[in-house]
Amino acid sequence: MRSGQVRLAIDYGSVDTTAVLAWPDGTWTPLLFDGEPALPSAVLLSEDGTTVTGHHAWRAAPITPHRFIPHPRQPSEQRLTVADTDVDPLDLVAATLRHVAEQAHQIAGPGIDDVRLVVPAGWGPRRRTWMRHAAHRAGLPPPQLVDAPTAVAGHLLATGLQLPVGAYLAVCDVGATAEVSVLRRGPAGFEVLATLADPTAGGTAIDDALTTTLTTNPPGTGGQRWAVAASLRAGKHALTDHPAVTVPLPDGPAVVLHTGLLDQAAQPVLHRIAHLTTEAITAAELTPRDLTGVYCVGGTARLPLLAQTLTDAGITGTLVDQPTLAAARGAADAGATNTIDPTTTDEPVPPVRRAAAIALPGFASLALVSQFLLTPEWRGSLMYREAVLNWGELAMAAVFAVIACLSAGTVLASTIANRTTTPTGPGIHTGTGIVAAACLGVAVSGMYAVVGSLYVGYPVNGFLRWTLLPIAPTITAAAVMALIAARQWRAPAGGWSKLLAFPTGSVLTAAAGMLLIQYSLTADRWPHLLLWIDLAGRVGGLLLGIGTVMAVVSQPILRLILSAPLAVITAALVSWPASGILGAIVNGQSDLPVGGQ
Repeated sequence: MRSGQVRLAIDYGSVDTTAVLAWPDGTWTPLLFDGEPALPSAVLLSEDGTTVTGHHAWRAAPITPHRFIPHPRQPSEQRLTVADTDVDPLDLVAATLRHVAEQAHQIAGPGIDDVRLVVPAGWGPRRRTWMRHAAHRAGLPPPQLVDAPTAVAGHLLATGLQLPVGAYLAVCDVGATAEVSVLRRGPAGFEVLATLADPTAGGTAIDDALTTTLTTNPPGTGGQRWAVAASLRAGKHALTDHPAVTVPLPDGPAVVLHTGLLDQAAQPVLHRIAHLTTEAITAAELTPRDLTGVYCVGGTARLPLLAQTLTDAGITGTLVDQPTLAAARGAADAGATNTIDPTTTDEPVPPVRRAAAIALPGFASLALVSQFLLTPEWRGSLMYREAVLNWGELAMAAVFAVIACLSAGTVLASTIANRTTTPTGPGIHTGTGIVAAACLGVAVSGMYAVVGSLYVGYPVNGFLRWTLLPIAPTITAAAVMALIAARQWRAPAGGWSKLLAFPTGSVLTAAAGMLLIQYSLTADRWPHLLLWIDLAGRVGGLLLGIGTVMAVVSQPILRLILSAPLAVITAALVSWPASGILGAIVNGQSDLPVGGQ
Protein backbone atom coordinates (compact mmCIF):
# COMPACT_ATOMS: atom_id res chain seq x y z
CA MET A 1 0.00 0.00 0.00
CA ARG A 2 1.36 3.39 -0.99
CA SER A 3 1.28 6.43 1.27
CA GLY A 4 0.58 10.06 0.44
CA GLN A 5 -2.26 11.97 -1.13
CA VAL A 6 -3.27 9.66 -3.94
CA ARG A 7 -5.37 10.77 -6.91
CA LEU A 8 -7.84 8.47 -8.64
CA ALA A 9 -8.65 9.26 -12.27
CA ILE A 10 -11.44 7.33 -14.00
CA ASP A 11 -12.23 7.32 -17.71
CA TYR A 12 -15.75 5.89 -17.83
CA GLY A 13 -16.53 4.99 -21.44
CA SER A 14 -19.65 3.61 -23.02
CA VAL A 15 -17.95 0.20 -23.51
CA ASP A 16 -14.83 0.11 -21.32
CA THR A 17 -13.67 1.91 -18.18
CA THR A 18 -10.03 2.58 -17.33
CA ALA A 19 -8.55 4.12 -14.21
CA VAL A 20 -5.16 5.07 -12.80
CA LEU A 21 -3.81 5.95 -9.37
CA ALA A 22 -1.27 8.78 -9.21
CA TRP A 23 0.88 10.06 -6.33
CA PRO A 24 2.38 13.51 -5.72
CA ASP A 25 5.87 12.25 -6.60
CA GLY A 26 4.73 11.71 -10.21
CA THR A 27 4.46 7.93 -10.09
CA TRP A 28 1.28 6.25 -11.26
CA THR A 29 -0.17 2.79 -11.73
CA PRO A 30 -3.12 1.54 -13.78
CA LEU A 31 -5.88 -0.36 -12.06
CA LEU A 32 -6.18 -3.95 -13.28
CA PHE A 33 -9.46 -5.83 -13.46
CA ASP A 34 -9.06 -9.57 -13.84
CA GLY A 35 -5.52 -8.84 -14.99
CA GLU A 36 -6.57 -6.34 -17.68
CA PRO A 37 -6.39 -2.51 -17.59
CA ALA A 38 -9.86 -2.15 -19.15
CA LEU A 39 -12.99 -2.93 -17.16
CA PRO A 40 -16.07 -3.49 -19.36
CA SER A 41 -18.69 -0.89 -18.50
CA ALA A 42 -21.45 -3.46 -19.09
CA VAL A 43 -23.55 -4.59 -16.11
CA LEU A 44 -26.02 -7.39 -15.47
CA LEU A 45 -28.90 -7.29 -12.99
CA SER A 46 -29.18 -10.64 -11.24
CA GLU A 47 -32.47 -12.06 -10.04
CA ASP A 48 -31.64 -11.32 -6.40
CA GLY A 49 -31.31 -7.61 -7.18
CA THR A 50 -27.51 -7.37 -7.11
CA THR A 51 -25.54 -5.80 -9.94
CA VAL A 52 -22.80 -7.79 -11.67
CA THR A 53 -20.17 -5.65 -13.39
CA GLY A 54 -17.26 -5.97 -15.79
CA HIS A 55 -16.04 -9.28 -17.15
CA HIS A 56 -18.43 -11.21 -14.90
CA ALA A 57 -21.36 -9.44 -16.54
CA TRP A 58 -20.18 -10.48 -20.00
CA ARG A 59 -19.73 -14.10 -18.89
CA ALA A 60 -23.26 -14.22 -17.53
CA ALA A 61 -24.81 -12.43 -20.52
CA PRO A 62 -25.38 -15.57 -22.67
CA ILE A 63 -27.22 -17.23 -19.75
CA THR A 64 -29.49 -14.31 -18.80
CA PRO A 65 -29.43 -12.02 -21.85
CA HIS A 66 -32.59 -10.14 -20.85
CA ARG A 67 -30.81 -8.84 -17.74
CA PHE A 68 -27.67 -7.67 -19.54
CA ILE A 69 -27.00 -3.97 -20.28
CA PRO A 70 -23.93 -3.55 -22.52
CA HIS A 71 -23.98 0.28 -22.57
CA PRO A 72 -25.24 1.71 -19.24
CA ARG A 73 -24.13 5.27 -20.07
CA GLN A 74 -27.45 6.66 -21.27
CA PRO A 75 -28.82 10.21 -21.59
CA SER A 76 -29.55 11.66 -18.16
CA GLU A 77 -33.34 11.72 -18.61
CA GLN A 78 -33.66 8.19 -20.03
CA ARG A 79 -35.02 5.20 -18.06
CA LEU A 80 -34.38 1.52 -18.78
CA THR A 81 -36.62 -1.50 -18.45
CA VAL A 82 -34.75 -4.65 -17.50
CA ALA A 83 -36.70 -7.88 -16.90
CA ASP A 84 -39.95 -5.89 -16.61
CA THR A 85 -38.37 -3.62 -13.99
CA ASP A 86 -37.69 0.09 -14.38
CA VAL A 87 -34.01 0.81 -13.75
CA ASP A 88 -32.28 4.13 -13.29
CA PRO A 89 -29.11 4.17 -15.49
CA LEU A 90 -27.51 6.23 -12.74
CA ASP A 91 -27.46 3.13 -10.50
CA LEU A 92 -25.81 1.08 -13.25
CA VAL A 93 -23.03 3.61 -13.79
CA ALA A 94 -22.58 3.89 -10.02
CA ALA A 95 -22.11 0.12 -9.81
CA THR A 96 -19.16 0.24 -12.23
CA LEU A 97 -17.65 3.25 -10.46
CA ARG A 98 -18.05 1.44 -7.14
CA HIS A 99 -16.16 -1.52 -8.60
CA VAL A 100 -13.33 0.83 -9.63
CA ALA A 101 -13.28 2.47 -6.18
CA GLU A 102 -13.04 -0.90 -4.44
CA GLN A 103 -10.12 -1.91 -6.62
CA ALA A 104 -8.40 1.42 -5.91
CA HIS A 105 -8.90 1.05 -2.16
CA GLN A 106 -7.18 -2.33 -2.24
CA ILE A 107 -4.04 -0.62 -3.53
CA ALA A 108 -4.09 2.83 -1.91
CA GLY A 109 -6.29 2.32 1.13
CA PRO A 110 -9.58 4.03 1.92
CA GLY A 111 -8.27 7.61 2.09
CA ILE A 112 -8.74 8.68 -1.55
CA ASP A 113 -10.13 12.21 -1.45
CA ASP A 114 -9.04 13.43 -4.90
CA VAL A 115 -11.09 11.90 -7.72
CA ARG A 116 -11.14 13.01 -11.36
CA LEU A 117 -13.70 11.81 -13.91
CA VAL A 118 -13.09 12.07 -17.64
CA VAL A 119 -16.13 13.23 -19.63
CA PRO A 120 -16.65 13.97 -23.33
CA ALA A 121 -16.02 17.58 -24.29
CA GLY A 122 -19.44 17.79 -25.90
CA TRP A 123 -21.33 17.09 -22.69
CA GLY A 124 -23.44 19.92 -21.31
CA PRO A 125 -24.18 20.85 -17.68
CA ARG A 126 -27.02 18.33 -17.30
CA ARG A 127 -24.94 15.29 -18.23
CA ARG A 128 -21.99 16.51 -16.19
CA THR A 129 -24.22 16.90 -13.14
CA TRP A 130 -25.62 13.44 -13.84
CA MET A 131 -22.10 12.01 -13.77
CA ARG A 132 -21.40 13.72 -10.45
CA HIS A 133 -24.53 12.12 -9.01
CA ALA A 134 -23.33 8.71 -10.20
CA ALA A 135 -20.01 9.24 -8.43
CA HIS A 136 -21.86 10.23 -5.27
CA ARG A 137 -23.99 7.07 -5.36
CA ALA A 138 -20.81 5.04 -5.82
CA GLY A 139 -19.47 6.45 -2.55
CA LEU A 140 -16.78 8.56 -4.17
CA PRO A 141 -15.90 12.07 -2.95
CA PRO A 142 -17.02 15.01 -5.14
CA PRO A 143 -15.07 14.52 -8.37
CA GLN A 144 -13.33 17.02 -10.59
CA LEU A 145 -14.59 16.62 -14.16
CA VAL A 146 -11.96 16.84 -16.88
CA ASP A 147 -12.78 17.04 -20.58
CA ALA A 148 -11.34 14.04 -22.44
CA PRO A 149 -9.40 16.02 -25.10
CA THR A 150 -8.00 18.36 -22.46
CA ALA A 151 -6.85 15.38 -20.41
CA VAL A 152 -5.16 13.82 -23.45
CA ALA A 153 -3.44 17.10 -24.31
CA GLY A 154 -2.18 17.42 -20.74
CA HIS A 155 -0.86 13.87 -20.92
CA LEU A 156 1.00 14.70 -24.14
CA LEU A 157 2.69 17.68 -22.48
CA ALA A 158 3.60 15.61 -19.43
CA THR A 159 5.23 12.99 -21.65
CA GLY A 160 7.45 15.49 -23.45
CA LEU A 161 5.50 16.87 -26.41
CA GLN A 162 6.85 20.30 -27.39
CA LEU A 163 3.72 22.40 -27.73
CA PRO A 164 4.24 26.19 -27.50
CA VAL A 165 1.57 28.58 -26.31
CA GLY A 166 -0.74 29.44 -29.19
CA ALA A 167 -0.31 26.07 -30.94
CA TYR A 168 -3.25 24.00 -32.16
CA LEU A 169 -3.79 20.26 -32.02
CA ALA A 170 -6.59 17.78 -32.59
CA VAL A 171 -7.50 14.79 -30.42
CA CYS A 172 -9.24 11.92 -32.22
CA ASP A 173 -10.86 9.79 -29.50
CA VAL A 174 -12.03 6.54 -31.08
CA GLY A 175 -13.49 4.01 -28.69
CA ALA A 176 -16.96 2.54 -29.04
CA THR A 177 -17.89 5.86 -30.67
CA ALA A 178 -15.82 8.69 -32.14
CA GLU A 179 -15.25 12.23 -30.89
CA VAL A 180 -12.81 14.66 -32.49
CA SER A 181 -11.82 17.88 -30.73
CA VAL A 182 -9.58 20.75 -31.81
CA LEU A 183 -7.72 22.55 -29.03
CA ARG A 184 -5.53 25.58 -28.63
CA ARG A 185 -2.90 25.85 -25.95
CA GLY A 186 -3.28 29.14 -24.10
CA PRO A 187 -1.17 30.62 -21.31
CA ALA A 188 -3.45 29.12 -18.66
CA GLY A 189 -4.25 25.76 -20.26
CA PHE A 190 -6.08 24.25 -23.20
CA GLU A 191 -9.17 25.70 -24.84
CA VAL A 192 -11.50 23.45 -26.85
CA LEU A 193 -12.28 25.25 -30.11
CA ALA A 194 -14.53 22.64 -31.74
CA THR A 195 -15.89 19.19 -30.93
CA LEU A 196 -17.79 16.81 -33.18
CA ALA A 197 -19.03 13.34 -32.24
CA ASP A 198 -20.45 10.43 -34.25
CA PRO A 199 -21.93 7.46 -32.31
CA THR A 200 -21.88 5.34 -35.48
CA ALA A 201 -18.14 5.74 -36.12
CA GLY A 202 -16.32 3.57 -33.64
CA GLY A 203 -15.64 0.12 -32.29
CA THR A 204 -19.31 -0.79 -31.93
CA ALA A 205 -19.93 -0.23 -35.65
CA ILE A 206 -16.84 -2.31 -36.50
CA ASP A 207 -18.06 -5.14 -34.25
CA ASP A 208 -21.44 -5.12 -36.03
CA ALA A 209 -19.71 -5.27 -39.41
CA LEU A 210 -17.51 -8.17 -38.28
CA THR A 211 -20.53 -10.05 -36.98
CA THR A 212 -22.24 -9.71 -40.36
CA THR A 213 -19.08 -10.85 -42.17
CA LEU A 214 -18.23 -13.86 -40.01
CA THR A 215 -21.65 -15.29 -39.23
CA THR A 216 -23.94 -16.89 -41.77
CA ASN A 217 -27.08 -16.27 -39.73
CA PRO A 218 -27.56 -13.13 -37.63
CA PRO A 219 -27.16 -14.00 -33.93
CA GLY A 220 -30.51 -12.42 -33.01
CA THR A 221 -31.21 -10.75 -29.68
CA GLY A 222 -30.85 -13.60 -27.18
CA GLY A 223 -27.87 -15.10 -25.43
CA GLN A 224 -26.32 -16.13 -28.74
CA ARG A 225 -25.90 -12.45 -29.64
CA TRP A 226 -23.81 -11.68 -26.56
CA ALA A 227 -21.79 -14.91 -26.93
CA VAL A 228 -20.81 -13.90 -30.47
CA ALA A 229 -20.05 -10.34 -29.33
CA ALA A 230 -17.81 -11.62 -26.51
CA SER A 231 -15.91 -13.89 -28.91
CA LEU A 232 -15.38 -11.05 -31.38
CA ARG A 233 -14.18 -8.69 -28.64
CA ALA A 234 -11.58 -11.23 -27.55
CA GLY A 235 -10.56 -11.89 -31.14
CA LYS A 236 -10.10 -8.20 -31.95
CA HIS A 237 -7.90 -7.70 -28.89
CA ALA A 238 -5.80 -10.74 -29.79
CA LEU A 239 -5.13 -9.35 -33.28
CA THR A 240 -2.94 -6.66 -31.76
CA ASP A 241 -0.33 -9.38 -31.07
CA HIS A 242 -1.15 -12.02 -33.70
CA PRO A 243 -1.82 -11.81 -37.45
CA ALA A 244 -4.74 -14.25 -37.20
CA VAL A 245 -6.79 -15.85 -34.43
CA THR A 246 -9.50 -18.47 -34.21
CA VAL A 247 -12.86 -17.18 -33.01
CA PRO A 248 -15.30 -19.78 -31.64
CA LEU A 249 -18.98 -19.29 -32.45
CA PRO A 250 -21.80 -20.71 -30.32
CA ASP A 251 -23.78 -22.25 -33.20
CA GLY A 252 -21.42 -23.30 -35.90
CA PRO A 253 -17.77 -23.93 -36.61
CA ALA A 254 -15.05 -21.60 -35.45
CA VAL A 255 -13.88 -18.96 -37.89
CA VAL A 256 -10.47 -17.47 -38.53
CA LEU A 257 -10.25 -13.74 -37.95
CA HIS A 258 -7.25 -12.03 -39.52
CA THR A 259 -6.19 -8.44 -40.04
CA GLY A 260 -7.49 -8.40 -43.60
CA LEU A 261 -11.04 -9.17 -42.47
CA LEU A 262 -10.77 -6.63 -39.68
CA ASP A 263 -9.58 -3.93 -42.09
CA GLN A 264 -12.38 -4.79 -44.50
CA ALA A 265 -14.99 -4.38 -41.77
CA ALA A 266 -13.36 -1.27 -40.33
CA GLN A 267 -12.67 0.64 -43.57
CA PRO A 268 -16.10 2.34 -43.94
CA VAL A 269 -16.08 3.30 -40.26
CA LEU A 270 -12.57 4.69 -40.45
CA HIS A 271 -13.50 6.76 -43.49
CA ARG A 272 -16.29 8.35 -41.42
CA ILE A 273 -13.74 9.08 -38.67
CA ALA A 274 -11.42 10.79 -41.17
CA HIS A 275 -14.34 12.84 -42.49
CA LEU A 276 -15.34 13.74 -38.92
CA THR A 277 -11.78 14.90 -38.22
CA THR A 278 -11.77 17.10 -41.31
CA GLU A 279 -15.12 18.63 -40.31
CA ALA A 280 -13.89 19.35 -36.76
CA ILE A 281 -10.78 21.13 -38.07
CA THR A 282 -12.94 23.17 -40.45
CA ALA A 283 -15.37 24.01 -37.64
CA ALA A 284 -12.43 25.48 -35.71
CA GLU A 285 -11.69 27.68 -38.76
CA LEU A 286 -8.32 25.98 -39.25
CA THR A 287 -6.63 23.76 -41.79
CA PRO A 288 -4.59 20.59 -41.14
CA ARG A 289 -1.43 22.63 -41.80
CA ASP A 290 -2.27 24.86 -38.83
CA LEU A 291 -2.15 21.92 -36.41
CA THR A 292 0.85 20.65 -34.52
CA GLY A 293 -0.61 17.18 -34.96
CA VAL A 294 -3.65 14.93 -34.76
CA TYR A 295 -3.33 12.52 -31.84
CA CYS A 296 -5.41 9.36 -31.72
CA VAL A 297 -6.53 7.63 -28.52
CA GLY A 298 -8.99 4.92 -27.64
CA GLY A 299 -9.11 1.18 -28.28
CA THR A 300 -10.09 1.48 -31.93
CA ALA A 301 -7.24 3.95 -32.53
CA ARG A 302 -4.81 1.02 -32.37
CA LEU A 303 -5.95 -0.16 -35.81
CA PRO A 304 -3.04 0.54 -38.21
CA LEU A 305 -5.53 1.31 -40.97
CA LEU A 306 -6.73 4.43 -39.10
CA ALA A 307 -3.42 6.27 -39.61
CA GLN A 308 -3.44 5.36 -43.31
CA THR A 309 -7.04 6.53 -43.70
CA LEU A 310 -6.22 9.87 -42.08
CA THR A 311 -3.18 10.24 -44.32
CA ASP A 312 -5.32 9.66 -47.41
CA ALA A 313 -7.54 12.51 -46.17
CA GLY A 314 -4.55 14.85 -45.93
CA ILE A 315 -4.20 14.49 -42.14
CA THR A 316 -1.18 13.12 -40.30
CA GLY A 317 -2.39 11.01 -37.39
CA THR A 318 -0.20 9.95 -34.48
CA LEU A 319 -1.11 7.11 -32.13
CA VAL A 320 -0.60 8.16 -28.52
CA ASP A 321 1.38 5.82 -26.31
CA GLN A 322 -1.00 3.62 -24.30
CA PRO A 323 -4.04 5.07 -26.08
CA THR A 324 -6.61 3.50 -23.76
CA LEU A 325 -5.00 5.04 -20.65
CA ALA A 326 -4.00 8.46 -22.05
CA ALA A 327 -7.15 10.30 -20.93
CA ALA A 328 -7.08 8.82 -17.42
CA ARG A 329 -3.39 9.63 -17.01
CA GLY A 330 -3.91 13.19 -18.22
CA ALA A 331 -6.84 13.65 -15.83
CA ALA A 332 -4.72 12.40 -12.95
CA ASP A 333 -2.11 15.05 -13.77
CA ALA A 334 -4.69 17.86 -14.12
CA GLY A 335 -3.89 20.49 -11.49
CA ALA A 336 -1.12 18.35 -10.02
CA THR A 337 1.77 19.34 -12.25
CA ASN A 338 2.65 22.61 -13.88
CA THR A 339 2.34 22.06 -17.62
CA ILE A 340 2.26 25.76 -18.47
CA ASP A 341 5.21 27.56 -19.93
CA PRO A 342 6.93 29.26 -16.99
CA THR A 343 7.48 32.44 -18.97
CA THR A 344 3.74 33.00 -19.22
CA THR A 345 2.63 32.47 -15.64
CA ASP A 346 2.72 34.64 -12.60
CA GLU A 347 5.96 34.45 -10.69
CA PRO A 348 5.57 34.09 -6.95
CA VAL A 349 5.69 37.52 -5.34
CA PRO A 350 7.10 37.83 -1.81
CA PRO A 351 4.34 38.87 0.64
CA VAL A 352 6.30 41.95 1.82
CA ARG A 353 6.78 43.21 -1.73
CA ARG A 354 3.14 42.52 -2.63
CA ALA A 355 1.96 44.39 0.48
CA ALA A 356 4.26 47.34 -0.30
CA ALA A 357 2.98 47.51 -3.89
CA ILE A 358 -0.57 47.89 -2.57
CA ALA A 359 -0.01 49.91 0.63
CA LEU A 360 2.45 52.58 -0.56
CA PRO A 361 0.29 53.96 -3.41
CA GLY A 362 -2.74 53.81 -1.13
CA PHE A 363 -1.13 55.74 1.73
CA ALA A 364 0.45 58.20 -0.73
CA SER A 365 -2.98 58.84 -2.23
CA LEU A 366 -4.52 59.48 1.19
CA ALA A 367 -1.68 61.81 2.17
CA LEU A 368 -1.99 63.82 -1.04
CA VAL A 369 -5.77 64.20 -0.91
CA SER A 370 -5.62 65.14 2.78
CA GLN A 371 -3.08 67.89 2.15
CA PHE A 372 -5.10 69.06 -0.85
CA LEU A 373 -8.23 69.48 1.29
CA LEU A 374 -6.47 71.05 4.29
CA THR A 375 -4.29 73.59 2.47
CA PRO A 376 -6.35 75.65 0.00
CA GLU A 377 -5.09 79.20 -0.57
CA TRP A 378 -7.99 81.61 0.11
CA ARG A 379 -7.89 84.94 -1.63
CA GLY A 380 -10.22 87.95 -1.72
CA SER A 381 -12.64 89.40 0.80
CA LEU A 382 -15.19 87.57 2.91
CA MET A 383 -17.90 88.25 0.33
CA TYR A 384 -15.87 87.15 -2.66
CA ARG A 385 -13.47 84.56 -1.33
CA GLU A 386 -11.77 82.35 -3.88
CA ALA A 387 -9.88 79.13 -3.15
CA VAL A 388 -6.71 78.51 -5.11
CA LEU A 389 -6.28 74.72 -5.20
CA ASN A 390 -3.42 72.49 -6.27
CA TRP A 391 -5.37 70.49 -8.86
CA GLY A 392 -2.25 68.57 -9.80
CA GLU A 393 -2.08 67.17 -6.27
CA LEU A 394 -5.71 66.00 -6.47
CA ALA A 395 -5.03 64.34 -9.84
CA MET A 396 -1.99 62.55 -8.39
CA ALA A 397 -4.06 61.33 -5.47
CA ALA A 398 -6.66 59.86 -7.86
CA VAL A 399 -4.04 58.15 -10.04
CA PHE A 400 -2.26 56.66 -7.03
CA ALA A 401 -5.60 55.33 -5.76
CA VAL A 402 -6.14 53.54 -9.08
CA ILE A 403 -2.57 52.20 -8.97
CA ALA A 404 -3.15 50.81 -5.48
CA CYS A 405 -6.33 49.09 -6.62
CA LEU A 406 -4.72 47.60 -9.72
CA SER A 407 -1.81 46.35 -7.63
CA ALA A 408 -4.42 44.46 -5.63
CA GLY A 409 -5.95 43.09 -8.84
CA THR A 410 -4.01 39.81 -8.78
CA VAL A 411 -4.94 39.34 -5.11
CA LEU A 412 -8.60 39.77 -6.06
CA ALA A 413 -8.09 37.34 -8.93
CA SER A 414 -6.62 34.63 -6.69
CA THR A 415 -9.46 35.11 -4.20
CA ILE A 416 -12.03 34.70 -6.96
CA ALA A 417 -10.25 31.60 -8.26
CA ASN A 418 -10.22 30.00 -4.80
CA ARG A 419 -13.92 30.67 -4.21
CA THR A 420 -15.27 29.49 -7.56
CA THR A 421 -15.88 25.98 -8.82
CA THR A 422 -16.34 26.79 -12.51
CA PRO A 423 -14.14 24.88 -14.96
CA THR A 424 -12.68 28.03 -16.45
CA GLY A 425 -8.98 28.65 -16.49
CA PRO A 426 -7.16 31.26 -14.37
CA GLY A 427 -7.24 33.76 -17.25
CA ILE A 428 -10.90 34.60 -16.67
CA HIS A 429 -10.20 35.07 -12.96
CA THR A 430 -7.30 37.42 -13.69
CA GLY A 431 -9.45 39.44 -16.08
CA THR A 432 -12.25 39.64 -13.53
CA GLY A 433 -9.82 40.76 -10.83
CA ILE A 434 -8.40 43.53 -13.04
CA VAL A 435 -11.88 44.82 -13.92
CA ALA A 436 -12.97 44.76 -10.28
CA ALA A 437 -9.82 46.62 -9.23
CA ALA A 438 -10.27 49.25 -11.94
CA CYS A 439 -13.90 49.82 -10.92
CA LEU A 440 -12.82 50.23 -7.31
CA GLY A 441 -10.19 52.79 -8.35
CA VAL A 442 -12.80 54.81 -10.29
CA ALA A 443 -15.11 54.72 -7.27
CA VAL A 444 -12.37 56.01 -4.94
CA SER A 445 -11.44 58.79 -7.36
CA GLY A 446 -15.08 59.84 -7.64
CA MET A 447 -15.32 59.85 -3.86
CA TYR A 448 -12.30 62.19 -3.69
CA ALA A 449 -14.13 64.62 -6.01
CA VAL A 450 -17.37 64.55 -4.02
CA VAL A 451 -15.61 64.99 -0.66
CA GLY A 452 -13.49 67.83 -2.06
CA SER A 453 -16.56 69.59 -3.44
CA LEU A 454 -18.39 69.37 -0.12
CA TYR A 455 -15.36 70.39 1.95
CA VAL A 456 -14.32 73.39 -0.14
CA GLY A 457 -17.85 74.39 -1.11
CA TYR A 458 -17.31 74.48 -4.87
CA PRO A 459 -19.31 72.68 -7.61
CA VAL A 460 -18.30 69.07 -8.12
CA ASN A 461 -17.70 69.47 -11.87
CA GLY A 462 -14.21 70.84 -11.53
CA PHE A 463 -13.22 68.18 -9.01
CA LEU A 464 -14.52 65.38 -11.23
CA ARG A 465 -12.56 66.81 -14.14
CA TRP A 466 -9.30 66.58 -12.18
CA THR A 467 -9.98 63.11 -10.73
CA LEU A 468 -11.62 61.17 -13.55
CA LEU A 469 -9.91 62.56 -16.65
CA PRO A 470 -6.33 61.86 -15.44
CA ILE A 471 -7.19 58.22 -14.67
CA ALA A 472 -9.01 57.59 -17.97
CA PRO A 473 -5.90 56.34 -19.86
CA THR A 474 -5.01 54.03 -16.95
CA ILE A 475 -8.53 52.59 -16.81
CA THR A 476 -8.53 52.08 -20.59
CA ALA A 477 -5.22 50.23 -20.44
CA ALA A 478 -6.56 48.10 -17.57
CA ALA A 479 -9.64 47.18 -19.59
CA VAL A 480 -7.47 46.06 -22.51
CA MET A 481 -5.29 43.98 -20.18
CA ALA A 482 -8.39 42.41 -18.62
CA LEU A 483 -9.64 41.39 -22.07
CA ILE A 484 -6.27 39.91 -23.01
CA ALA A 485 -6.11 37.98 -19.73
CA ALA A 486 -9.68 36.70 -19.97
CA ARG A 487 -9.32 35.54 -23.60
CA GLN A 488 -5.84 34.14 -22.85
CA TRP A 489 -4.42 35.72 -25.98
CA ARG A 490 -1.11 36.47 -24.36
CA ALA A 491 0.38 36.67 -20.87
CA PRO A 492 3.19 39.10 -20.04
CA ALA A 493 6.64 37.90 -19.13
CA GLY A 494 6.69 37.43 -15.38
CA GLY A 495 2.92 37.33 -15.13
CA TRP A 496 0.14 39.82 -14.53
CA SER A 497 1.15 40.52 -10.94
CA LYS A 498 4.46 41.94 -12.14
CA LEU A 499 2.82 44.04 -14.85
CA LEU A 500 0.23 45.50 -12.48
CA ALA A 501 2.75 46.29 -9.74
CA PHE A 502 3.72 49.98 -10.12
CA PRO A 503 7.30 50.82 -9.01
CA THR A 504 7.00 51.66 -5.31
CA GLY A 505 10.15 53.78 -5.40
CA SER A 506 8.59 56.03 -8.01
CA VAL A 507 5.37 56.40 -6.01
CA LEU A 508 7.23 57.25 -2.82
CA THR A 509 9.56 59.77 -4.49
CA ALA A 510 6.87 61.53 -6.54
CA ALA A 511 4.45 61.71 -3.60
CA ALA A 512 7.11 63.17 -1.31
CA GLY A 513 7.96 65.71 -3.99
CA MET A 514 4.34 66.88 -4.41
CA LEU A 515 3.86 67.09 -0.63
CA LEU A 516 6.93 69.35 -0.34
CA ILE A 517 5.76 71.48 -3.28
CA GLN A 518 2.34 72.04 -1.76
CA TYR A 519 3.94 72.83 1.61
CA SER A 520 6.15 75.45 -0.01
CA LEU A 521 3.17 77.06 -1.75
CA THR A 522 0.94 77.30 1.34
CA ALA A 523 3.25 77.64 4.34
CA ASP A 524 3.32 80.90 6.34
CA ARG A 525 6.18 82.91 4.91
CA TRP A 526 7.98 84.48 7.79
CA PRO A 527 11.00 86.39 6.57
CA HIS A 528 13.49 84.23 8.41
CA LEU A 529 11.94 81.01 6.97
CA LEU A 530 11.35 82.18 3.43
CA LEU A 531 14.61 80.71 2.14
CA TRP A 532 13.99 77.31 3.71
CA ILE A 533 10.38 77.13 2.51
CA ASP A 534 11.41 77.99 -1.03
CA LEU A 535 14.23 75.43 -0.82
CA ALA A 536 11.73 72.77 0.27
CA GLY A 537 9.66 73.52 -2.82
CA ARG A 538 12.68 73.21 -5.12
CA VAL A 539 13.65 69.91 -3.48
CA GLY A 540 10.07 68.74 -4.00
CA GLY A 541 10.34 69.62 -7.69
CA LEU A 542 13.58 67.64 -7.94
CA LEU A 543 11.96 64.61 -6.30
CA LEU A 544 8.96 64.90 -8.59
CA GLY A 545 11.18 64.78 -11.67
CA ILE A 546 13.20 61.87 -10.30
CA GLY A 547 10.04 59.91 -9.46
CA THR A 548 8.73 60.45 -12.99
CA VAL A 549 11.89 59.00 -14.54
CA MET A 550 11.91 56.07 -12.09
CA ALA A 551 8.44 55.05 -13.30
CA VAL A 552 9.48 55.01 -16.95
CA VAL A 553 13.05 53.66 -16.84
CA SER A 554 14.35 50.71 -14.85
CA GLN A 555 18.08 50.79 -15.68
CA PRO A 556 20.00 52.76 -12.97
CA ILE A 557 22.39 54.44 -15.41
CA LEU A 558 19.53 55.62 -17.64
CA ARG A 559 17.64 56.87 -14.61
CA LEU A 560 20.63 58.95 -13.63
CA ILE A 561 21.07 60.39 -17.12
CA LEU A 562 17.39 61.24 -17.70
CA SER A 563 16.43 62.38 -14.21
CA ALA A 564 19.03 65.16 -14.04
CA PRO A 565 17.55 67.47 -16.73
CA LEU A 566 13.93 66.65 -15.90
CA ALA A 567 14.46 67.22 -12.18
CA VAL A 568 15.98 70.65 -12.89
CA ILE A 569 13.01 71.58 -15.09
CA THR A 570 10.38 70.47 -12.55
CA ALA A 571 12.25 72.27 -9.74
CA ALA A 572 12.24 75.49 -11.76
CA LEU A 573 8.49 75.17 -12.45
CA VAL A 574 7.43 75.10 -8.80
CA SER A 575 4.74 77.78 -8.46
CA TRP A 576 0.97 78.09 -8.15
CA PRO A 577 0.30 78.45 -11.90
CA ALA A 578 2.44 75.40 -12.69
CA SER A 579 1.08 73.08 -9.98
CA GLY A 580 -1.39 71.48 -12.39
CA ILE A 581 1.36 70.97 -14.98
CA LEU A 582 3.56 69.26 -12.39
CA GLY A 583 0.75 66.87 -11.52
CA ALA A 584 0.10 66.17 -15.19
CA ILE A 585 3.74 65.19 -15.70
CA VAL A 586 3.47 62.45 -13.07
CA ASN A 587 0.03 61.37 -14.20
CA GLY A 588 1.27 60.96 -17.76
CA GLN A 589 3.99 58.52 -16.77
CA SER A 590 1.61 56.58 -14.53
CA ASP A 591 -0.48 55.66 -17.56
CA LEU A 592 2.36 53.57 -18.97
CA PRO A 593 1.91 49.84 -18.16
CA VAL A 594 5.35 49.28 -16.71
CA GLY A 595 5.89 46.89 -13.84
CA GLY A 596 8.68 45.78 -11.62
CA GLN A 597 9.95 46.85 -8.31
